[in-house]
Amino acid sequence: MTVVPRLVLSAPSSGHGTSAVALGLLAAFAERGLDVAGFKVGPDQVDAGYLGLAAGRPGRTLDARLVGPGRVPALFGHGAAGAGLAVVQGTMGLYDSVAGQPETESTAAVAIALRSPVVLVVDVAAMGQSVAALVHGFRAYDEQLWLGGVILNRVASPRHEAMLREALDDVGVPVYGAVRRHELPPVLPARRHGLAPVVGRDADALRAVRRLGEAVAATLDLDRLLTLARSAPPVPGEPWSPEPAEPAGPADPSGPVPAGASPVIAVAGGPGGDYGPAETAELLRAAGAEVVRFDPLRDESLPAGSAALVVGGGLPESYAEQLSANRRLCIAVAELARTGRPVLAEGAGLLWLARELDGLPMCGVLDAVGVSRDGVVVGYRSATARTDSVLAPAGATVVGHKEHRAVLTPRAGQAPAWIWDGGAPEGFVWRGVHASQLMVHWAGQPGIGARVVAAARAGHAALDAPAPA
Repeated sequence: MTVVPRLVLSAPSSGHGTSAVALGLLAAFAERGLDVAGFKVGPDQVDAGYLGLAAGRPGRTLDARLVGPGRVPALFGHGAAGAGLAVVQGTMGLYDSVAGQPETESTAAVAIALRSPVVLVVDVAAMGQSVAALVHGFRAYDEQLWLGGVILNRVASPRHEAMLREALDDVGVPVYGAVRRHELPPVLPARRHGLAPVVGRDADALRAVRRLGEAVAATLDLDRLLTLARSAPPVPGEPWSPEPAEPAGPADPSGPVPAGASPVIAVAGGPGGDYGPAETAELLRAAGAEVVRFDPLRDESLPAGSAALVVGGGLPESYAEQLSANRRLCIAVAELARTGRPVLAEGAGLLWLARELDGLPMCGVLDAVGVSRDGVVVGYRSATARTDSVLAPAGATVVGHKEHRAVLTPRAGQAPAWIWDGGAPEGFVWRGVHASQLMVHWAGQPGIGARVVAAARAGHAALDAPAPA
């Protein structure tokens, strides 16, 4: 079991200010010198990235659909190791689930699995004494849930605050602070920038997080919140580890990779982290790779000696001009793919490998053209691998997540990556390339890291072998 003080922040629905409060809490406690960790329920890498920026350590997602419900407490224990406080930011409303499985995938389900107190952030701008009925209903809906109290957001005046506190006191619900309407300003960079401000540690993003921390420190009772967090019992089970399990047999791909030189695997990112889950790089290192980060928006070459390339799904589509302008790097990526080295690209990484996106030349690895459209394609997919690749053998099944505006023509290559019910084949497998807009969380498929490292090592050995006499 893992002992970690922790809070889950949720709300009656989206739009109540949970994100700003979560970021502010992490920044405020970090400013106090406390080692903090941030988590996001669901697949949202952008929110997780900002939580990591505020915490000073990688922010992580907790998505039962992508990794399996049983692995959520273990991943939390791993990501929160050594922290004096962990803050889990919920998604949508407390009991909501996009996929219709709230018993395992909602914020409430995650809180129950973590045995964590929940603090409900409530936008009370248009609410009076009814707040008590609302909060009481959320508390009574599931007897397994531990509702520790509320934070009042967008309070109009001292009189309004007094009315709300009195109503909540009548039903025995603690109030941990009241935030006025103007005290949590919308200071974060626009969502279209994705993870780029976090990965680049942009000054505007750092300034925004600091301002939210100052606002939360001035309006919330941090000492009482920390006391509530410290009252949580140990997290059940053992923390997840990226270290490979002992092989069950000679063909087990999740077992240790045979000893040899550590291949250099280039992972897209920047000084503030990667464009994919933190567990991806951890699995690669555990399998024997030397992981070297590079910035596709700024670096003009891949890391020296790169034997493989991994581009996570957090690369923003809106940066097509910057990606296209970096021609030297595009040429280097195309050459790596041509030699048969492993190249794994998800989300907008697939678009980067295409011939062009919105009329701008890209890497040209794939004979496909991307076009941005209005609206977002978003949702989970239960997918089956159509072609053997470094990511998965043909016939393997995974659960992934899609979130994109741009579409490719053609949608798939001659050797497609995936197929799922109700959809045409999707993605591209070519030589060592596996490219798709479907994003897979490697912690849910831990054999991937070992497969990628084995393929990188094999390619490295082949190129280093002496020429035949």
